[in-house]
Amino acid sequence: MSGSAAKAMRGGDLTLLWGLVVLVAILSILPLARLVIEGIAPGGALSSGVVGSVLSDPTTWAAVRNSLVTTLGGTLLAVVIGSIVACFVALTDMRARNAFVFCFVLPLMIAPQVTALAWLQVTGPSSALLNMLGLAPPLGTRNPLYSAEGIILLLGIQYAPLVFLTLRAGLRALPKELIEAGLAAGAGKLTVLRTIILPLMTPPLVAGIALCFVSSLGNFGIPAFLGIPANYLVLPTLIYQRLAGLGPGILSEVAVLSTLIGAIAMAGIILQDVMLRRRDFRITTTSTAARPFELRGWRLPSEILLWGLVLLILVVPLAGLLATSLVPGYGVPLNAATATFENYEYVMFDHAGSKRAFANSFGLSAAAALVIVVVSVPLAYFLVWRRSRMLRLLNLAAELPYALPGVVLAIAAILIFLKPLPVFGISLYNTIWIIFFCYVARFLVLGLRPVASGYHQLDRTLEEAAQVAGAGLIRRLVTIILPLVAPAATAGALLVFLTAFNELTVSALLWSSGNETLGVVVFSFEQGGDSTYAAALAVLTVIVTLALMLSTLLFARKLPQGVLPWRD
Repeated sequence: MSGSAAKAMRGGDLTLLWGLVVLVAILSILPLARLVIEGIAPGGALSSGVVGSVLSDPTTWAAVRNSLVTTLGGTLLAVVIGSIVACFVALTDMRARNAFVFCFVLPLMIAPQVTALAWLQVTGPSSALLNMLGLAPPLGTRNPLYSAEGIILLLGIQYAPLVFLTLRAGLRALPKELIEAGLAAGAGKLTVLRTIILPLMTPPLVAGIALCFVSSLGNFGIPAFLGIPANYLVLPTLIYQRLAGLGPGILSEVAVLSTLIGAIAMAGIILQDVMLRRRDFRITTTSTAARPFELRGWRLPSEILLWGLVLLILVVPLAGLLATSLVPGYGVPLNAATATFENYEYVMFDHAGSKRAFANSFGLSAAAALVIVVVSVPLAYFLVWRRSRMLRLLNLAAELPYALPGVVLAIAAILIFLKPLPVFGISLYNTIWIIFFCYVARFLVLGLRPVASGYHQLDRTLEEAAQVAGAGLIRRLVTIILPLVAPAATAGALLVFLTAFNELTVSALLWSSGNETLGVVVFSFEQGGDSTYAAALAVLTVIVTLALMLSTLLFARKLPQGVLPWRD
């Protein structure tokens, strides 16, 4: 290959790379910069008036306190549940492991607002399921979930799989020599767990804690369903109420509130980094995975407890949700005489908003998944195979919108697109395209990670041979690399679709008439007192989620380990 051809090819690579840099900057850096500027310079003039007004408002600090209480409580509960389950699944010889992992991870893939709605249908005097069983409390009894404790409980259940997934990944990489050395020295299994395994699992455990903290802090669905009726506001619901009540004129104030959420989230991420730097957790030996501990006589009781946990956190609330969706009115007991499919007929065929929401959510999720795959394949090429300091920063920038609470990105998008775009003169505000922008920005990392995992397992021989033969980067990506990483890219696209399909935090702040998403309509039904319609629509979203998750098992064997979180 001639020097001029090589130079041209390098130039083409550089052009593509800088295009990706600009794109990631627009998706992540620009929104956050615009948010900060609005807080400190509303209207373009430096001023501390808005910041001072927000920080001196007692409502702000009440919401901060409530956010910290529910976030820390939910994180603690998630860590306890997720850690125990991860140790059993990764370290013991329990049976039906894949089926259990699928069921345990499923609540994470179900939208938080659906989780909250499902649990509300199980508790309280109007529960169709409890009325059917004759266990409902007396009418007028307050639903116990309308409280800080209720929010903590559901946040813990929602995000326990995050701790489970991060800790299980670490346990899989634990060398068997360390465990066998401890057992050979006479230590019992619990002693090995306490003195060898858990100290070495500090990094994945801390990473799981950080993920739970940030996710719980930015969660809107659960505090909205359980906190607003009890007048228990956290920062995301406070922002929602301010924006819904006063409109764009309050943007400077909600920008400060969003920046405050982002600052708390970043403090948690920085604390994670500080904790991991205090000790060296590197393992100097590698080997095959450790042999699982034999539970022997404890295996059946352990399996019963674990499946009992799945029954409690998954089956019972979904049964309550299904029961409510099949009765003609909220509080009516389900029996052969009252069972009806009218709620499903209404939300599928008669209610214009829910029909639009299905179309919008499908279209937005599919389009976001497609765009993210198109971006992720070349982006992962540079991040995995062309490492440099700039590319590490690019990777961090791509992860930033997902690491921060969704409400931060939503408010930033409003600030960017409130006025028509320069040059084009087109306004994205109050259109479906502003939601699409946020979906691509927020969920880019979900599509990027599986593709990057696929690159790590590829042999570069074919790609390098094509490069020597004179094929340009675009041609190599399309004809050689894409077919090889297609299974991982498909898994990433499905993760993006599932997450965006069930999303509420972003769309609750950005939707407009005609641009509703499923999460928004479920929330609106519940807020309007139409719980049976909300339950029917929520059941349909769960069916779609479950069907897509099951469909991935058809090509699961072709994927790198860990790409599908619900497969062991």
